[in-house]
Amino acid sequence: MHPVLSPPIRNMAAAPTQAPEKSGQVIRKPYPNYKVIVLNDDFNTFQHVHDCLVKYIPGMTTDLAWELTNQVHYEGQATVWVGPQEPAELYHQQLSRAGLTMAPLEKA
Repeated sequence: MHPVLSPPIRNMAAAPTQAPEKSGQVIRKPYPNYKVIVLNDDFNTFQHVHDCLVKYIPGMTTDLAWELTNQVHYEGQATVWVGPQEPAELYHQQLSRAGLTMAPLEKA
């Protein structure tokens, strides 16, 4: 009895082996921060700018509010808060409604 030999395999082009892509991986990107910027104007008093910053910006100290108020006056603007978009929109709106002149929100 002769052993059964399978015919030789010819012309079988094998596709190159590729590792599967890491499609199940989640890449976490931090949300961008936004700047709340107060602009200088000719009608808000130093006291009003200071008081609004203390009232509407969380954690604002009176000393920092005076420093930022001076920066608004002497440099034309000051970034008074930086953080996530939603609270930035709230603080921007509150300061604007209080009469401060605001720059549009911008990504930090």
